[in-house]
Order: sequence, then C-alpha cells, then structure tokens
Amino acid sequence: MIVLGLILILLAGGAFALVLSEESARYILFGYTFEFNHVGMFLAGAAAAAVLLLGLWMMGSGSRRTARQRRRLRSARAETSSRVAQLEEEKRDLERKLEREQTASDGDRLVARGEHQ
Repeated sequence: MIVLGLILILLAGGAFALVLSEESARYILFGYTFEFNHVGMFLAGAAAAAVLLLGLWMMGSGSRRTARQRRRLRSARAETSSRVAQLEEEKRDLERKLEREQTASDGDRLVARGEHQ
C-alpha cells in the first residue's frame, strides 16, 4: 500500500511538473496531444490533487498498519521471551528439587544399609 501510494504521489507530481513546464495549454503525453480550456485545466488539476491526496492517504494508512504489525510482533516476542524465561526457571527449580530428592534417597539407602549390616 505504501508503494502504491508513493507511485500515485509521483504520478501527481509528474502531472504538476508537466503543467508547470509547458507554456501553453497544449500537452503531448505518450504520443497523444491534449488541449484543455480553463474548465478542463481546472478538472485536470482537481484530478491530480485527488490522486495526490489518495497517494498520501495510502502511504499514511500503510505506515500505520506496518507500525501496528511491528508493535504486535514486538509484544509477541517479549511475551514469548518472558514465557521462555519462566519455563527455564521452572526447569531449574524442578532440577534442584529432583537433585534434593535423589540426595535424600541416597542418604536413606546408606542409613538403611548401615542398619542391616
């Protein structure tokens, strides 16, 4: 959408540049000759202004959408990162708990072996 908006802006800018560079109301564009009266020039200018405004609106709309997507992506990455950190912390806690249980059961086995001998 941003690219299409930029193309429309350049198109309108080209139309304005063409009008400003010509000395008469006769324009040759792509092999076709256009000759406008005052009303035709006004309507052509209004059309070029509308294309310019449409291009600006499209660029702004595309920029806002892109920014919104980037914010959402950044938020999702931060959420995922915090979730991974939380899971890693839970894993470390479980590993410590398992290690304590194994140490305690090893100690119980040693005591049990010592009593039977």
